[in-house]
Amino acid sequence: MSSEQFLRFPSIDGLRAFEAAARLGSLERAADALCVSASAVSKRISTLEELLGVSLLLRSAKPLVLTAAGKEYLPQLRAALDLLAAIPLHQRAVQEVERLRIAAPPTFARQVLVPALPGFTAAHPEIELELLLSTPFLDEAAPEAEVEIGNSLSNAGGSEAQVLMLDQVTPMVSPALLERLQQQGTPLREPADLRHAPLLRTPIEPWTPWLRAAGLDWPEPSHGTRFVDLGLTLEAAACGQGVALGRPSLASAWLKNRSLVRPFALCVPAQTPYTLHVHGDSAAARAFALWISAHCATLQ
Repeated sequence: MSSEQFLRFPSIDGLRAFEAAARLGSLERAADALCVSASAVSKRISTLEELLGVSLLLRSAKPLVLTAAGKEYLPQLRAALDLLAAIPLHQRAVQEVERLRIAAPPTFARQVLVPALPGFTAAHPEIELELLLSTPFLDEAAPEAEVEIGNSLSNAGGSEAQVLMLDQVTPMVSPALLERLQQQGTPLREPADLRHAPLLRTPIEPWTPWLRAAGLDWPEPSHGTRFVDLGLTLEAAACGQGVALGRPSLASAWLKNRSLVRPFALCVPAQTPYTLHVHGDSAAARAFALWISAHCATLQ
C-alpha cells in the first residue's frame, strides 16, 4: 500500500480559518476577514483539528491562544499558503476590499461620524466599514473593533489614546420651554433663573462644573429622569422636558433647525473628551484614524 493512500489533505477553507483566527486573535475577526460567520470559522477549525488529531487553539482564552501543536503547525501552514498565493492563476485582478470594524458611543456615531462617512468612503473605496455602538457608561465592554472611539484616555489594555475633541458644554433649551417659562413669569434671562426650570440629568455631563462657573453653589440635580446617553438627553430637551447641558458639536442638528437654542453664552470644558484608540496597525486603521482626527478638528 502506497503512502499516498494514507495522505489526507485538509480543506483550504479550514487552513485559512485557522491562520486567520491565529493571526487576528478571535473567531469574530477571522470571520470578518473571511466574509463568513464566526460559527463557520469555528466549525472549519474543528474539522481541521479532527483531521489532524490535535487541538490547535484554546478557544476559552481572549484573545485566542495557540496550543503547542498549533504553534508548531502555524509557520508550516503559512509557508504553504504563501506558496499557493504566489501562483499567478490564484491571484485576483480585482482590488480587494479591506474590512474595518469601528466602535463608537451612540451620540458621537449618529451626530459626528455617520454624517461625515461619505467623505471617507469616497477617499477610500477599498475599505469597507462596519460601525458598532458602545455603551461605556453602562459598564459594558466595548465591542471588539480595530478602531475604538470612547471617553477614556486609556483602555483595558492600557494603551494610550489620542484626544479627538476637547468639547465645551453649555445649557440648551427648546423654544417651547422658553415660551412656557416666559408665560409663567419666570423667563431665563441669567443663569440663576434656571432655578425655575427642570434640569435634565446625565452622568456623562454633570451640571456642577457649569453651575460653579456661573457663580451658583447649587447641588447636582437629583430629581427627574436620568439619561445615560447624550443624544437622548438632547432629544428630551428638544421635546421641552427640561434644560440639557450639551456639547454644540453633538447638538449641531438641533441647533441648526432651532429645536434647541443656547440661552447663555457661558461654556465650560466637558468632563470627558472623545478619544481614539487604534488596536493593531493595518493600513485601513491608520487611514481612518487620520481621517477622523482631521474631521473632528473642523468641529472645534
